[in-house]
Amino acid sequence: MLENVSVILSRPKYSENIGSVARACVNMGCSSLILVSPADFNMERAAPLATVKGKTLLEGVQIYQDLKSALSRFNRAYAATSRLGKWRKSILTPWEASSRIMDRNKDTARSALVFGPEDTGLFNEEVELCSNIVSIPTSDNAWSLNLSQAVLIILYECFKHIPKSGSCKIQSEDSRLITLEEASVLHASIREALLVISFLQPDNPDYFMMPIKRFMSRTDLRLNEYNLLMGICRQVIWAARDKKGCSQLER
Repeated sequence: MLENVSVILSRPKYSENIGSVARACVNMGCSSLILVSPADFNMERAAPLATVKGKTLLEGVQIYQDLKSALSRFNRAYAATSRLGKWRKSILTPWEASSRIMDRNKDTARSALVFGPEDTGLFNEEVELCSNIVSIPTSDNAWSLNLSQAVLIILYECFKHIPKSGSCKIQSEDSRLITLEEASVLHASIREALLVISFLQPDNPDYFMMPIKRFMSRTDLRLNEYNLLMGICRQVIWAARDKKGCSQLER
């Protein structure tokens, strides 16, 4: 889904973090992971953090000796950094960068997201090799992010530009909205239930039902919620009448 996006880790120190980055990549549909001079890339330590699908990505990882060589085939490169010195201008947020990376109106460009090592981040010379700078806003009191967290945040912003048909569908609602006819039936059931427990008085129940109806109109009830409330009303009516019947028998 992010076929034109690659993640490049320059001089990563820990294999476990590489594994976690691989997992973040596959979660967001990024199928290209590149390593530049990894300190000690150990598949056995990386694989458990990558999970099964991430391990497949790790097995096809490309390794370069320098960042310049790794970037040679890309059209754009985005250097991810939290160090915002005065000379680092035109810094993009992840959502601003993702809009450029995923711009469907322009010719498809191959984009690289470049991340530095866990302790120092990218060198100035490495940032200069990139065409853009992206930084993730954080709380002033805790600005340090785990490498895989940073990768996931930026990839997710890119992922959000993918049409819903290309991503895992999350059902936002349980069922359809109820109709006005069903709402009327529900109001009648509530009215009957409140009458039978003497919450409403029989001389003018419709008047006191008005605020209840107004309250319910502010909520877009779904069919499953309608069925729940109807069931409660039926149970209240049954229990109240059963109790009344028992009281009459005792007399």
